[in-house]
Amino acid sequence: MNALAPLETLFSAATGDQVPLTPELERLYGPLTFPFHGSRSLLVGNFVSTLDGVVSFGLPGQAGGRPISGSSPHDRLVMSLLRAVADTVIVSAGSFRASSTRCWTAGAAYPPLAEDLVRVRRAAGKSGPPLTVVVTESGDLGDDWTESVSAATPYLILTTPDGARRLRARPVPLSARIRVAGYGRLSAGQVLAAIARERPSRFLLVEAGPQLMGDFVRERRLDDLFLTVAPQIAGRAEGARRPGFVAGTLFSPDDPRWGDLIDVKRVGSHLFLRYAFSRHGSIWPAHHASEMSMRSSAAVPFV
Repeated sequence: MNALAPLETLFSAATGDQVPLTPELERLYGPLTFPFHGSRSLLVGNFVSTLDGVVSFGLPGQAGGRPISGSSPHDRLVMSLLRAVADTVIVSAGSFRASSTRCWTAGAAYPPLAEDLVRVRRAAGKSGPPLTVVVTESGDLGDDWTESVSAATPYLILTTPDGARRLRARPVPLSARIRVAGYGRLSAGQVLAAIARERPSRFLLVEAGPQLMGDFVRERRLDDLFLTVAPQIAGRAEGARRPGFVAGTLFSPDDPRWGDLIDVKRVGSHLFLRYAFSRHGSIWPAHHASEMSMRSSAAVPFV
């Protein structure tokens, strides 16, 4: 039996298809549902933030989420549940470079319950690990990227023509595919269209950095956001880069992005929030919808 205490549910209005959790995972988290509708995909974001909205200290070796969450095992548990049912996990080049494992599977997020997470994935009709999509305009994934990727995990690297030339200057691992998705700064729409061409996905998990997440929010692509709020204050100083989970874009009162709070859980002083965003304008491009419907046999609904 896992010694982790269960998350306490304070409020829940989440609806939809229930994820087939194991008894132990349901004891820890409670029911987990997602609102699938027909052939359209669901795009879910996941972040951990301080009380003052910082998601990264921006320091060498401490740029990821662990220093923000205080290495919260419950934050890792939530991350593992989302990865367990994801067809695709989208990460930014910065997240890729900062990762010590270069692995975005459920078991890597929370190893103590790796077997339970595999059972959930199989029960949800998923075979093999999710596709890891890395978005990089420059092609800079670090000097060791070709040696660090897992041979057992499929990677799709979306980049520009210049980025592709840089990446292909060295032998590309068999588990990785490099595709040109556009020129200059890649938009969320370009990223999603490239994924649809390569591997249509019903559930996409965004663990990207603030710049790319800002693009998904600006283009109204995000459906749900899981946000862990850690009880620490990071602070900001002039010239120090300590971003929130959205960067590189501004919203005005005339063009807002409002979310509906649909779930609140807590463990100690950590809060685990879930917001739903308007589905209007948040679906895949229309010319990809029929393609996804015809080619979505690999993405099976929850049973």
